[in-house]
Amino acid sequence: MSKTDDKIVKYIAEAKKLGLNLSDELISKATKALGPSIHKQDSETVSCTQQSELDTVKKNFAQKKLGVTDEAKVDAAIKKTCETMGSSNRNKYRPLFYALLAKELGKESIYA
Repeated sequence: MSKTDDKIVKYIAEAKKLGLNLSDELISKATKALGPSIHKQDSETVSCTQQSELDTVKKNFAQKKLGVTDEAKVDAAIKKTCETMGSSNRNKYRPLFYALLAKELGKESIYA
């Protein structure tokens, strides 16, 4: 199994543990779309307490990649995604965060 496949297995298990209701296929595609960034400890996770990181997620993922320009809608979706993943959860894995955010914004088709 490749390192990426190992990560996918890890993320699927984490999603089930958190009850995130994401399909294995969506998790797999979101993981592969992130490329090598998931193999670096700092970029593998999203910090919901760091505003600069959330701004980057909003600008580079929600607005550029997903094409959602309504800032209030994106901000609300990011907030809900943070809450869904749990405030006490220190490991908000980026592929799961992005998959949840895409689902929240109705843009899962980006991973089709």
